[in-house]
Amino acid sequence: MNEQSLKSTKVDEETTIASRRKFLKKLAGGSFLALSGTKVATATVRDVIYPGRQGHHHIHSQAIHSRSRQVHSRPFTQQSQAPAPYLHNPAYKALSFEHTHTGDKLKLTYFERGNYIQEALQEINYLLRDFRTDDIHPIDTALLDQLFVLKQTLGVNKPFHIISGYRSPSTNAQLRRYSHGVAEHSFHTQGRAIDIRLEGVSSRTIRSAALALAQGGVGYYPRDNFVHLDTGEFRTW
Repeated sequence: MNEQSLKSTKVDEETTIASRRKFLKKLAGGSFLALSGTKVATATVRDVIYPGRQGHHHIHSQAIHSRSRQVHSRPFTQQSQAPAPYLHNPAYKALSFEHTHTGDKLKLTYFERGNYIQEALQEINYLLRDFRTDDIHPIDTALLDQLFVLKQTLGVNKPFHIISGYRSPSTNAQLRRYSHGVAEHSFHTQGRAIDIRLEGVSSRTIRSAALALAQGGVGYYPRDNFVHLDTGEFRTW
């Protein structure tokens, strides 16, 4: 290989690295995690907005954690500790959410270099709390991974609009009195289900992409314009 080819190859490699860094920065919501191999022990949170807390605030995760919350009596530990194998183990995973009932917004990296970031998981647990009772329950990380892969499959980087995340047993029982479509032992009560929309993407398209992944339960509710996802056995309705 001549000198000119070597220079061209070096430029191409540098361009690829620069593009990769730019992509990771965008994926992490503007919070670039160092690529030096050093593991980050705390969550990297770009935007956290909780309208119910004295207006709109951008709050660092540690400040949020210090506030009092009503926590459900179940142990506060995540159900899944290893990334789902079908994700091909990407170095970084990021998600963003907007809750349709509370107005809460969250954009963060929840997984990096083989590890789930515990502080980020706690932020997600809070945003996906039972908004009727404020009970908090750990959200299954396999569910987060399903959302991540779904986002990649759809080729979008928009926030998931949340209709329902965790649902306490009391809330679930109350909803069952008004609707036969609510399961008695709903995966929502285990932190293993979520109901979502995506701005600019039809629920039918979301459903089709989720079915193509063949992971967990996929429910389609065209009248209410949302898709249900859970980490149970693969099935659809």
